[in-house]
Amino acid sequence: MHETDVVVIGAGAAGVAAARRIAAANVPVVVLEARNRAGGRAWTLRAAGFPLDLGCGWLHSADENEWAAIAESLRFAIDRTPPPWGARRRTIGLPPEDQAEFRAVADSFFAQLEEAAAGAQDRPASDFLEPGNKWNPLLDAMSTYISGAELDQVSVRDLGNYRDTGENWRAVEGYGALVEAYAAPLDIRLECPATLIDHSGPRLRIETPHGDIRARAAVIAVPTTMIACEQPRFIPALPDKIAAAQGLPLGLDDKFFLHVDEAESLPVETRLFGTPDKNGVGSYHLRPFGRPVIECYFGGKLARQLEHEGPDAFARFAIDQIAEHLGSDMRRRLKPIIGSAWGRDPYALGAYSFARPGHAEARDVLAATVNDRLFFAGEACSVNDYSTAHGAYRTGEMAAEAVLRTFEKLGA
Repeated sequence: MHETDVVVIGAGAAGVAAARRIAAANVPVVVLEARNRAGGRAWTLRAAGFPLDLGCGWLHSADENEWAAIAESLRFAIDRTPPPWGARRRTIGLPPEDQAEFRAVADSFFAQLEEAAAGAQDRPASDFLEPGNKWNPLLDAMSTYISGAELDQVSVRDLGNYRDTGENWRAVEGYGALVEAYAAPLDIRLECPATLIDHSGPRLRIETPHGDIRARAAVIAVPTTMIACEQPRFIPALPDKIAAAQGLPLGLDDKFFLHVDEAESLPVETRLFGTPDKNGVGSYHLRPFGRPVIECYFGGKLARQLEHEGPDAFARFAIDQIAEHLGSDMRRRLKPIIGSAWGRDPYALGAYSFARPGHAEARDVLAATVNDRLFFAGEACSVNDYSTAHGAYRTGEMAAEAVLRTFEKLGA
């Protein structure tokens, strides 16, 4: 049996932020992490000589993103090259006139979504597609990149709540490496999942495979998929939390990296779409950071299908789509490096949260404190910054501040 003041469950961006703030106040805190690493859905692996982000990679809203400031304090290099999806960036696979037409259709579509978000009734985003429009499949694919799910599954109101300053930077050494570096000073118990949180007694009892921990308070910073399937389980049960988590599932997005021989023949920091006239479109970022690499991005049903078919399926699908646009010679020049499979990760079962139609308000329910002892954090708890690591960070800090206020109020 171990005793501490606060247990943080989950060493992702939210849990690390919460634990750092609590530790800074000289309050004893222990972090429990089911994986063998910190970072959660921020995960950098070094392969083919480069740090590759298999999870989040972009510092969204970078001009106000706390991780950007942390990166500078930890001497991580920041790259401010604009992302390949910017309005002025060229997309291979779409002639200039098609790019202009699609941009106009997309601008009109998202303007309708923004207007509808303020309406009295929440609706699926797919309601606003123009029937028969040839760009609908690509709009649906874009939804899988944004939400990890197709438009018919996504709440218009939730999309309207999302806030983005339009600035997007990268940590050259990797976003996952950044979160791990920030976590380094903490007392983190790896490969130690919390299986049960008993909040029926005067102190919390948290069960783990390595023994029980008793604490005054806990910050629960695990994905909604885990809460929905009661990992950890709560005694007494928290049906409102489970229902909220079920309304905020994790969409699915996966990355796969290919090495490119004779890479100097390809443009740097350019995007290529697979087959834009059908669903299941891959997005391909050519030579990020100028490296001889293509970062392949798959979302929604396509990602789930490729995961089901196995790791070789990602490489086959990507190489087929890239060769269709850049020529059959690309087949000999592309070599698989590594990829993710977040839907098969037992401690994630997805990439990041979206709200089902009618469930945008579930984010507040998920974030609500229980009896001044159970505090919740994670990107899904953020109304305006969900699906991002900085959203996770902010909810972690908010949960930590709530813990500290509670302790102060109780005079200890």
